[in-house]
Amino acid sequence: MPSLASQPSTHSAPQRRTDDLRTIRAKVERGERLSLSDGERLFATPDIWSVCELAALVRNRLHGAPHQNGVAHYNINRHLNYSNVCALSCKFCEFYRKKDDDGAYTRDMDYVREEVRKAVESGATEMHSVGGLHPYLPWDYYTELVATIRDTARSLGSDLHVKAFTAVEIVHLAKIAKVYRADDRTAGIRWVLERLKQAGLGSLPGGGAEVFDDRVHDEAFKGKIRSDVWLDVHRVAHELGLNTNATILYGHIEQRRERLVHMDMLRRAQDEALARLGYTGVKSDDGDQPAITLTRPGTPLPEHIAFGPNGLDNPAAGYFQTIIPLPFFPDGSDLEHLPGPTGLENLRTLAIARLMLDNFPHVKAFWIMQTLPMAQLMLQNGADDIDGTVVWYDITKLASRADDAATHQEVSIASLVKAIRDAGFEPVERDTLYRPVIRDGTRWHVQSPVPTPS
Repeated sequence: MPSLASQPSTHSAPQRRTDDLRTIRAKVERGERLSLSDGERLFATPDIWSVCELAALVRNRLHGAPHQNGVAHYNINRHLNYSNVCALSCKFCEFYRKKDDDGAYTRDMDYVREEVRKAVESGATEMHSVGGLHPYLPWDYYTELVATIRDTARSLGSDLHVKAFTAVEIVHLAKIAKVYRADDRTAGIRWVLERLKQAGLGSLPGGGAEVFDDRVHDEAFKGKIRSDVWLDVHRVAHELGLNTNATILYGHIEQRRERLVHMDMLRRAQDEALARLGYTGVKSDDGDQPAITLTRPGTPLPEHIAFGPNGLDNPAAGYFQTIIPLPFFPDGSDLEHLPGPTGLENLRTLAIARLMLDNFPHVKAFWIMQTLPMAQLMLQNGADDIDGTVVWYDITKLASRADDAATHQEVSIASLVKAIRDAGFEPVERDTLYRPVIRDGTRWHVQSPVPTPS
């Protein structure tokens, strides 16, 4: 297996380092799993510099240090929100509309084909499609949506990857297809995912996780699936060979401890997924199952194992690819009285996510919600990915108005590349599955991932 040598941190140590982080530092340097109490200390310490330094150490071990052949990832993608009509009314959400509300929309297949054409002409490798829980659309709309994206792209000579439907949507689809049963929910989830995969679904995004806590769930997004069901969807997807992402929406009514519990639940599910790829774990301080860490020096990344020259070597071994910390934007939602997280809280939360989620190969600084300048800083403090060109994104907006100026959030490839280089890293265009993209204009193909130079 490829070996990744540990890279020294490029951060200068402060003159007075916080004593209570010494044991945590020792664990991080050995690549051991941090406990929830370790995470609480990372959130509580005033020494945010050392928290970021530790996150940088892990990030650089996995992906290389700045100015030392370290890499950072981006992709060329396009978002397609098929409908904003939703049966739910989550307090934090500005996106949803009811059927007869101003601004409500549901896209037909002609619209979808036109969006695919634009994506292919721009050289996109990924179409990201999510929407509200539409109470009236039939089940076959969704398989037609995925097949239309796949087939239109193929007719234009592109193998456009379809990343679509959050776990919340998958459960909704199982219900409208009348295959969801509370006493055996995974059977209905599997039925839906198998048919979507057959239609062309390539992976799942990580949305809809919010924060895995019943108190927060009942107050802020009651009616959405809870953590156990969200995790069931992703477990079944992994068993079917579909890679998925994960998110955490923070900075609203949750407490920091609840963020840490969320991260712990994710890494336990990832332990199961990585075990299917052949990784072995060791017993952690406060865990009841062996912990599989990727942060131990010399441990290969999952994409170096899962993908060979001919594609996926183990089609029944999907896994979580990345964690995407998402700051809460209060404007326009039922929680707009809340202040939202500060820039320092954003930086700390992402750094701690890198430290706690030791078995996630990637951490994404989603520039749409973090801003591109903050994403640059995050690359130096835990992140290795800043997402892609996006074009349209109207789930959450930095602006407080719902017009085209707010939802047209596009950045050029040159801007992404420059942002990465200015942060000290070598830009690597990736496809959805973190395989390097070889490009000839808008034509492209992928190659097997190459280990980060040591």
